[in-house]
This record gives sequence, C-alpha cells and structure tokens, in this order.
Amino acid sequence: MNSVQKGILALIIANIIWGCASPIFKWSLTNIPPFTLAFWRFFLASIFLGVYLIATKQCAIPTLNKKHWFKLFWYSLTGITLNIIFFFLGLQLTLSLNAPVIASAQPLLIFLVAPFLLDETVTKRKIIGMVVGTIGVAAIVFEPIYYNGLDGNFIGNLYLVLATVFAVLATLTGRRLFHDQNPLVLTFWAFIIGGLSFLPLATFEFGRNPLLYQAIDIKGFAGIAFGSVFSSTIAFSLFAYGLSKISASESSIFTYIDPVAGTILAFFMLHEPITIPFIIGALCIFGGIFIAERRIHYHPFHKLRKQ
Repeated sequence: MNSVQKGILALIIANIIWGCASPIFKWSLTNIPPFTLAFWRFFLASIFLGVYLIATKQCAIPTLNKKHWFKLFWYSLTGITLNIIFFFLGLQLTLSLNAPVIASAQPLLIFLVAPFLLDETVTKRKIIGMVVGTIGVAAIVFEPIYYNGLDGNFIGNLYLVLATVFAVLATLTGRRLFHDQNPLVLTFWAFIIGGLSFLPLATFEFGRNPLLYQAIDIKGFAGIAFGSVFSSTIAFSLFAYGLSKISASESSIFTYIDPVAGTILAFFMLHEPITIPFIIGALCIFGGIFIAERRIHYHPFHKLRKQ
C-alpha cells in the first residue's frame, strides 16, 4: 500500500467515525453540557496524543515560523473551537442525522471559495452543481419551518451549516500546514489550543451548576470517551495524515461516507425519522457534487482499490 492509498484509507476511517459521532454526541448532550463535553474531549485527547508522540519518540515541538503558528491557531479556531461550538449547539436543537448530510456539502463550499483561496477556475458545471447542492441543503435546513414554523430545529440546522463553513476553512488551512509538517504534532497542538479555548466556557457552565459532575452518568462518560479517543485522537490524526497525502479538494470527497454511517446509527440508536424532504435534500446535495466533480467513479472505496 503506497502513501496515497494509506492517506485514502485514513480518511475513510476518520469519516466513518465522524459519521457515527452525531448520534452519539446528541445522546451524550442530554446529560452533559456542550462546552464541558468539548473541553474534556480535547483536553484528554491532547494527553493521549502527547503520550503517543513521546512513546514513538516524535518531536512535540513543530518547526514553525510566526506565519505558520498563526495558521495553526486559525486552523484550531475554525476546525475545533468554532466548528464544535456550532456542531454541539446544533445537535441539541435538531436531528442528529441532519449533521453529516449538511456537512457532506463541504465540496460545494470549497468550489465556492476556490477562485479566491486556491486560484482555481469556476466552470459552468461547478456553478450548476453548487446551485443543485445548495437547494439540497436548503431543503434540509428549512424542513422544520414547513412542519413546525420557526422552531428550534430550524435554528439547529443553521448552526450545523455554520459548523460546516468553519470545517471547510480549517480544511483549506490544514492542507497548507500538514503538507510539510508532522500532522500528528500539529494535531496535538491544535487539541491544546482548542481545549484551552473551551476552558472558560466549561468553567461558566460549572459556575451555573456546581453539581454538574455529580450528575454525569453513562451518557456523559460515553460522550467524553468516544470524543477524546475515537472522534478526536484517532479521527483527527487520521484526517491530518490523509490531508498531508492528497489535496483539499480530494479530501472533501470522503465526506460522502459520513451521512451513511450517521443516518444508519441515528435511525437505530435514536429512532430519528427519515423524512421525504431529508431524502430529497440528500439526493440534491450528492447530485450537485456529482455534477460539479463528474466523479461517480471516485467513490472513496473504489478510489482506494484503484490506486
């Protein structure tokens, strides 16, 4: 298996984990506040990853100049702090199966900013694809208004869209960072920065509820364990490694996997309904990506087999 294949496999595994994360975190957030969960998730993940770096004798101090340190901070702020804030707030308000489907629109957002950040040409095909995909996102985001008016589900969907926007910004920044640096070391520092950013918010939650930790049960502990070990340490490290092997546009292909894993788990674990607008929206998103990329033969598993 060559380095590109390893990168592809890493991205496949990472996206399966992230796809399962939405229903698991939604379940956990019924017991533990969002910022407390986020803090312990990344605080513990930084410890686990730090121990691994020491055990494998990898230098934990990256050789970065001021410009690169700024990019690392920006990557941490967008990919961890802001992404997770809106992701968790969204999960508390809407269906968990909406999260990975909305997030799968990342390729369309990358096409949108590509002319400005990547010096790529926007073709007519990509514009049509973005329009079709946007219709799909709108169908899912605005579905609650059709059934219940301006309720919390609609606001939750908007939060998930914002989380996706920040994830795209992190992907574009991470591509430049991880190409020449050890991705695990940079991920370690991103966890530290991200974890520290949640500390004031977690402290505020504790101040409002001093009995918070006494009330945590299996749901809260499961969220912390899954978040720190699988969704953070393992998945972020695999993503960082995969991002160092292929382009940012290529990496976005693997978000196709998230909604499959997330929808299946949400249906059986949380008994969330799969509605007609949800199906139409998902088909439009995937159809828009196909129109823009012309890459049905670049299905992630097929791509791994053909490398």
